[in-house]
This record gives sequence, C-alpha cells and structure tokens, in this order.
Amino acid sequence: MRKLAAYFQEDVELWGLAGLLHDIDYDRVGADPEKHGIIGAEILDGLNVDHTVIYAVKSHNPQTGTARRRKMDKALFCSDPLSGLITACALILPDKKLEGVTTEFVLKKFKENSFAKGANREQIMTCEEIGLTLEKFIELGLEAMKDIHEELGL
Repeated sequence: MRKLAAYFQEDVELWGLAGLLHDIDYDRVGADPEKHGIIGAEILDGLNVDHTVIYAVKSHNPQTGTARRRKMDKALFCSDPLSGLITACALILPDKKLEGVTTEFVLKKFKENSFAKGANREQIMTCEEIGLTLEKFIELGLEAMKDIHEELGL
C-alpha cells in the first residue's frame, strides 16, 4: 500500500497503516468471514485510527456491503490477494526468495488458474479501477515486497 500511495502521490503513512491493519480482526472473526472488516473497523475506531483507514478496512471485504469509494479503498481491495500470489511465486523457486521473481513470471502464473487458487484473480484485476494495468500493478506490488523481503523472510 505504501508503494501505491507513493505512486499516486497520496499519504504514504495513512495508506501503509491501512495495509498493515486491514486484517487486524482475523483472530476474532474466525469462521465468520461476514464480520471481517466490521470487527476490524470497530477495533480501529476504539484506537482512534484515522477514519479513512477505518473505512478502507471495512470496505476491503465485499461481504460487509460497504462500497469502495476512495482510491485507498480500491487499492486495498485489489492488493489484498496480490501479496499471496507473489509469495506463491517465490515459494516455487529453488531458493524460495523474491529476488528471482519477475513481473513477467507473476503475470504468467496469474494466467494459470490452478496456481495459487486462493489469490482471487478478479479481485486483483480491479486494479484497473485505480488506473493501473495488471502489469504495472504487479510490478509495483513486487517492488514493494522486494523492498521488505527480509521482514517477509523471502
């Protein structure tokens, strides 16, 4: 999210916070995905987090029925499954590192529906709603993950 914010000349800290906190409620919602995002928004509201972040967290799960209005909301939604796809690409390489992953490789694997089935391709494709081609979106996502590869263990 920070990389996208910088690309769009938006608030890097605010977008980064949304990316970091969007799944804060995973332990609480468990097997009830309809509450994912709603509980997260409640937690963040109690912590006095900026309301644009709270809204993005709530709207990133379509099951909440909360419309994605802002660019941040849309960016969080399309980014959510992309990190999983990129991670899966790294994990099939011999060294299991992001260093060997290219945008072209991720694009190739994106087209293989049997690969990383949990990475919702339709959701990733909504990057077009924020004015990015799939290739550019993957490029930015991959760069962002490579920037923090040590923290990711990849």
